[in-house]
Amino acid sequence: MIKLKEVYLDNSATTRVCKAAADEAYRIMTEIWGNPSSLHSKGLEAEHEITNARRIIADSLSASAEEIYFTSGGTEGNNTAVLGAVNALKRRGNRIVTTAIEHSSVYETMQQLEKQGFEVIYLPPDENGCVKKEDIKKSITKDTILVSIMAVNNELGSVQPLSTVKRLITAADSPALFHVDAVQAYMKMPLSPKKYGIDLMTVSGHKIHAPKGVGALYVRKGARIVPLHFGGMQERKLRPGTEAAPLICAMGKAVEVYDKNEAGRIKELNGFFRRVLSETDGIIINSDENCLPYIISFSVPGFRSETLLHFLAERNIFVSSGSACAKGHKSHVLEAMKYDAKRADSTIRISFSDQNNEDDANILVNNLKIAISTLARS
Repeated sequence: MIKLKEVYLDNSATTRVCKAAADEAYRIMTEIWGNPSSLHSKGLEAEHEITNARRIIADSLSASAEEIYFTSGGTEGNNTAVLGAVNALKRRGNRIVTTAIEHSSVYETMQQLEKQGFEVIYLPPDENGCVKKEDIKKSITKDTILVSIMAVNNELGSVQPLSTVKRLITAADSPALFHVDAVQAYMKMPLSPKKYGIDLMTVSGHKIHAPKGVGALYVRKGARIVPLHFGGMQERKLRPGTEAAPLICAMGKAVEVYDKNEAGRIKELNGFFRRVLSETDGIIINSDENCLPYIISFSVPGFRSETLLHFLAERNIFVSSGSACAKGHKSHVLEAMKYDAKRADSTIRISFSDQNNEDDANILVNNLKIAISTLARS
């Protein structure tokens, strides 16, 4: 039996851990295994490794090491930022501004805050999946305490207009902190918190070839947020608990070895995928050409996403029907885009890493053609 080539096109869900990061995690687990909080030499040795990783990640954001706090990943980072900011500023206002297309770790947190009595403004996307600058401006008032807008949408790849947000907050005489979920953007596009006036920024390790279970939260020096957890001095009490040194150091190593020239190659690959997809009858590309090149969303009306996903998986081709965190539930992002039911229910997301190539595009399209010609329409 011929073994089919594995075509992995779900890198926005998670990436393969790179060898350098895996080796680093193993080294820390087996050689530098002391508790980083211990005061003896084994503990200090582990603390030194974490300090080095913190510096690497800070440098990647043009930030200082004291502005980086380690978390378990994007969801914890987003919850810490959103709830921490709101709890710190709730006496100064009741209004929160976000978008209707945020990742569920922000979107569902906002829904919980609404139940607590906060006024949450969900900015709608335009036809390209971007919120409008004029809508952001109109939504920020003197009693706005938080503005949370993702850098790149995880389902469409649409890049949000972040550059003017801080200026709009200042112009409105608002005390709001500015939070950005940069999980899909980190290391894939230039994004300096200081340049954009960002107070809080969330990043995650497993989207950039580090292991799952580690991320980082940038907190601008001088910005105050309230911790969600208590019981230790780690991470300057913002995120107490023994640090996962192997994961942290692996993330640092993944950032250190990340190919800075990758984005150019991914842009070319994106263009090739777009051409072969657009030449295939029955496929509608949802992602605008200005989206982050790492993500392409498309629909195959008449065929349910789940059916296509399983059809492709049987052929060793791995894609997504949307955000991995949704686990098959209807997408609030596509709902906000006002896609009709057939288009929304047939949406597939492909996402790239440096391990993909043009051959993957041809294999995907050839198998999509087989699916369209053989599967029963829904």
